[in-house]
Amino acid sequence: QVQLVESGGGLVQAGGSLRLSCTTSGRTFSSYVMGWSRQAPGKEREFVAAISRGGGSTSYADSVKGRFTISRDNAKNTVYLQMNSLKPEDTAVYYCHAHVYWGQGTQVTVSS
Repeated sequence: QVQLVESGGGLVQAGGSLRLSCTTSGRTFSSYVMGWSRQAPGKEREFVAAISRGGGSTSYADSVKGRFTISRDNAKNTVYLQMNSLKPEDTAVYYCHAHVYWGQGTQVTVSS
């Protein structure tokens, strides 16, 4: 069993920045590809970003490319999502995930 706990969400004005963190339990963090997804009110959950086990490869949704950066620290069992130039349409609950495991989510609200 892997537990994931997100933090760092909040309310920010358009154009601002936030950094989300996701810390996992267990000793197998480095064996998982890690990802972030989000779900806005009334919409389906959508992929945001993913990072390979060693951190050398990343992928992003087109909607966040150039604004968001995913990174990881395997020594700290933590994955990050740096979000810059935030837009109101980025408002959503953001979830960290690894394989079949998901966190509870953290709310990000971007005001216009």
